[in-house]
Amino acid sequence: MKSVTLGVWIGTGSRFEDEKSHGISHFLEHLMFKGTGRRSAKDIAEAIDAVGGQLNAFTAKEYTCYYIKVLDVHRELAMDILSDMLLNSKFAAEDIERERQVVLEEVHMYEDSPDELVHDIYLDAVWPGHPLGRNILGAEESIEGFDRRLVLDFYHSHYTADNIVVAAAGNLEHEALVELAGKHFGGFSGNKKDALVHPPQYTPTRLIHSKETEQVHLCLGTASVSQSSPDIYPTHIINNILGGGISSRLFQSIREERGLAYSVYSYQANYRDAGLFTVYAGTRPNNIGQVVELIMKNIMDLQAGGVTKEEFIKAKEQIKGNLLLGLESSSSRMSRIGKMEITLGRYISLDEVVDKIERVAEEDIWRMIKKMFVSESLCLTALGPIQSDSIPDVRKPRE
Repeated sequence: MKSVTLGVWIGTGSRFEDEKSHGISHFLEHLMFKGTGRRSAKDIAEAIDAVGGQLNAFTAKEYTCYYIKVLDVHRELAMDILSDMLLNSKFAAEDIERERQVVLEEVHMYEDSPDELVHDIYLDAVWPGHPLGRNILGAEESIEGFDRRLVLDFYHSHYTADNIVVAAAGNLEHEALVELAGKHFGGFSGNKKDALVHPPQYTPTRLIHSKETEQVHLCLGTASVSQSSPDIYPTHIINNILGGGISSRLFQSIREERGLAYSVYSYQANYRDAGLFTVYAGTRPNNIGQVVELIMKNIMDLQAGGVTKEEFIKAKEQIKGNLLLGLESSSSRMSRIGKMEITLGRYISLDEVVDKIERVAEEDIWRMIKKMFVSESLCLTALGPIQSDSIPDVRKPRE
């Protein structure tokens, strides 16, 4: 490769916020781009553009990442800019006020995107009152209350030497990276603030949220496994078979055979001590009952007959192929190693992942199907111009 991607991962996200600070991790991410003692916001942007680089960041539930992708000859500039942002940002009062308006606009924009909003409504329904159930952006009320003191308190409590991982991939050597990181990040000190982290309590429920939209958007799901569970591999295979691609059961039966939805898929969300398995679909209001019944039929077919040998082998190969093809850029490689280190505390090699996928037996698939897809444990959330009686109750046992 001729590129290098440098990423700085902070072990904090929306999970570590209380109601007063809800959204502050994301807000702080925004402020990091607003200028330092050495560079204005414009200086930062121009320095990256001048070398054809890419600078970005994102906030998740359990971590925040800042990264730069540049040609290998500019890796020291990238490290200098990242460290300057993370160590020397001014957090000026006027920037906080200006960015507050930007983030509030982002919140309002998100609320106008029902295909995204339904996932947050769903999380809040299944994990009520828990930080993992809250959205990452924050609420209008909490964002309005952010001030410089709160920003600095959160920064000093979480942006500490023991809570940061520097990850990199591309045309560079490890020892040179260690030296570069020591030179630029030596200013970090302190210990992270202890957070009372407890697992969320999964709550099967049914929530119909009326909203004037063109489609009805729904999430139908159940509790899954944590990120470190050995059962994460069989659940990935189940996800692939049920709704993980264009040959999956849901895509074929709902979109290809009946044309009832443009977007239908399943996914897993796995955290340090909890997980969710979710099916999403968007369809016209008059089709919603049929779509729900088809999703439930596919789940019941799994419960009754498991998966075929052909599906089992194909799913393994597809997962391995997606994993390996997804690592053909320095950005994706950096993201993989950084996320593993910040969440699991260790790097899991590709060979180890492939070996664990290969070791999954058909009885493991059957065991997890029986464990997860119990009618009484299913949760359904729908958003759109509908009434509750338009949607079948998925928690009632079916014949």
